[in-house]
Amino acid sequence: MRIFLFLFIVSMLSAMISPAYAHHVLGRPSYSLNEDSNTPPSMQIETRIGNYFVTYMVYPAFPKPGEPGRINLYALSIKDNKPFNGKITFEISDDSWFSSATETIGAQVIDDNVYRQGFVVKNKGDYIITARFTADNEPYVIDFPLRVGVPSQFTLPVIIIGAILLVLIIVSLLQRKRLQQQRIRDSHSNTTVK
Repeated sequence: MRIFLFLFIVSMLSAMISPAYAHHVLGRPSYSLNEDSNTPPSMQIETRIGNYFVTYMVYPAFPKPGEPGRINLYALSIKDNKPFNGKITFEISDDSWFSSATETIGAQVIDDNVYRQGFVVKNKGDYIITARFTADNEPYVIDFPLRVGVPSQFTLPVIIIGAILLVLIIVSLLQRKRLQQQRIRDSHSNTTVK
């Protein structure tokens, strides 16, 4: 039982430890920097969707609640390697199971082969940025994750696992106590019979 309790405590403590994030990057390449930020983007995602190759970056490197940030999106045609020359609409939604509210944060036209969209998020958390555009009468929808601020260490799965382990420990302790009481009753009944 002590081993089980020890393992439970160690697992709960390790779940609460947060990873260390670097505040600077040594030897970073200059192409990953931006004119407005001396830090590389917090995220750079490259993906292929339909006839386009899309690159997405978020500045600053660590977006904070209430502070302005910016999304840079590059969309190049796979056929001729030319940038998409239309309007892209950007939307933001909370990345949670129970929220379906989506807010349009802007629609941008190309500027120097880049679509730049500013944003300000008031609350820390995980969000989904959606970029929508239509090319050759075909709709394109691209979802990208965005983390604002330091996320909570107590996420829903951690809370559920902790609650299950707590219930198992309580049931185990109650069963053990009941078994000990039964043994004591049995030993008393055996000594009184003799």
